[in-house]
Amino acid sequence: MGRLFGTDGVRGLANKDITAELALDLSVAVAHELGGQSVFGGQRATAVVGRDPRASGEFLSAAVMAGLASAGVDVLDAGVLPTPAIAYLTGRMNAEMGAMLSASHNAMPDNGLKFFARGGHKLADEIEDRISERLGVDWERPTGAAVGRIRPFPAGAEFYMEHLLNAVPGRLDGLRIVVDAAHGAASVVGPEVLRRAGATVDVIGGDPDGLNINDGAGSTHLELLQEAVRLRGADMGVAFDGDADRCLAVDAQGGQVDGDQIMAILAVSLREQGQLRQDTLVATVMSNLGLLQALRREGISVVQTAVGDRYVLEEMRARGLSLGGEQSGHVIMLDHGTTGDGVLTALALAERVVSSGRPLHDLAAVMTRLPQVLTNVRGVDKDRVGSDEALQAEVAAIEAELAGEGRVLLRKSGTEPVVRVMVEADSEQRAQGYADRLAGVVKERLAL
Repeated sequence: MGRLFGTDGVRGLANKDITAELALDLSVAVAHELGGQSVFGGQRATAVVGRDPRASGEFLSAAVMAGLASAGVDVLDAGVLPTPAIAYLTGRMNAEMGAMLSASHNAMPDNGLKFFARGGHKLADEIEDRISERLGVDWERPTGAAVGRIRPFPAGAEFYMEHLLNAVPGRLDGLRIVVDAAHGAASVVGPEVLRRAGATVDVIGGDPDGLNINDGAGSTHLELLQEAVRLRGADMGVAFDGDADRCLAVDAQGGQVDGDQIMAILAVSLREQGQLRQDTLVATVMSNLGLLQALRREGISVVQTAVGDRYVLEEMRARGLSLGGEQSGHVIMLDHGTTGDGVLTALALAERVVSSGRPLHDLAAVMTRLPQVLTNVRGVDKDRVGSDEALQAEVAAIEAELAGEGRVLLRKSGTEPVVRVMVEADSEQRAQGYADRLAGVVKERLAL
């Protein structure tokens, strides 16, 4: 059996992979691992639980809360809120743990469980492994007054919105924004925060019915947002994913502003305010070379990590840095949150537009995205990608031909026999040519 936890919790097809039984058993294991002496010493541990609007989240969150309460944990049921809200509220309420039911940007039939430790921090691998080992282990069940209580927590949404507005106090008066909420967890709080900050807000993808989350909407489907911004004459648009831990943007002309460009804009802004610690940004190896080139010109260093926002966060915490993220729109502002927060990102980006007096298109021009081609080569021995001498020689030859005007990256898939070939170059045609050439060598040299 493979590892239960993936890079962002436990995720799969709801009611098949992610069942009520699994949700309940996992929650008991989490209570015992994170509750510590509170659970076993007769004291009350507390958990904050939230979900996105998926239909399956209704029965899965009930199972999670039942498991926690059966283990003697008091539960604050925050209802439908973004993942970063649950992380924040776990810290705000001094809770021992938090739980979020969401499959992020995945289609509606999927769901997942994410857990947070005290302070709202994601779990380390070793803690996840200990939780997995607790599944099916006999335990002494509390009875009578020792069982946990489940209470509605409607104040959670207000606490979260107040936190965001305190984190970015600048006003947005005069700015018109279109918000695509992906029919997801930020359908209410996302537009409301921007309105309270002074913006005029139009909403699309803001009518969740339990079945339409991420359906042709949100950060993975920007076409409707691009059209809406142009048709409504808005200054900009922002798009969240299902659990609103990521944000992408659209300028007034309908041009896409991706996570790399957002990070470049915010890095320059924070540096000007003296809030970019060590004048350094943390990004992944998938960030566009244009981001590194742009920030080098601005005197800002970039540290790169493996793909995954958890690795970005680990590096930020280890180095004491304040800003990091991914091309996909996960942006972590560590002074204000413990995880990527799409609504906070949107608020900070909009505030930069207003305070600078410059349109988003101009701000995004701080970096030029190099054309990037990604090719998946299937049915190969991915484990030899770093050791095959002929393949490495071909990589070196292409890098020499690019002469600093592009880059090459080979990555093996974590779950299937696939090698991912990524090439950036100064033209789409050149990038595609090099990607095809290198993919051919991968297929030849690593054939099974």
